[in-house]
Amino acid sequence: MSTAVETAPVTITEGAVKELYKLKDQQEISDDFGLRIGVEGGGCAGMNYVLGFDQKKDGDQEYNIEGLRVFMHKAHGMYLLGMEIDFQDGLNARGFTFNNPNAAKTCGCGTSFSV
Repeated sequence: MSTAVETAPVTITEGAVKELYKLKDQQEISDDFGLRIGVEGGGCAGMNYVLGFDQKKDGDQEYNIEGLRVFMHKAHGMYLLGMEIDFQDGLNARGFTFNNPNAAKTCGCGTSFSV
């Protein structure tokens, strides 16, 4: 298995990092798990974002973002390069948001996109 590489293709804002650590602590997730960032087919615009804690799998690249282990399958990098993950906690919306410069079209909820 490969070790962590230096430059992650995505960024995670300070607010999102804080929320991810909070979730990890609340759910008592062990240190052998990391944050999986990726894509999967589906959604109203064609592809859905994947964001959740998981174990490393074959084909994953590992990154370290603000102390978080981050796993991403190599093939997903082309869809996510330059993306920023943020966390909104306001009156109108609460949750993780994805600002993806590669998305040609996104759905209204912001969790589905096409390239």
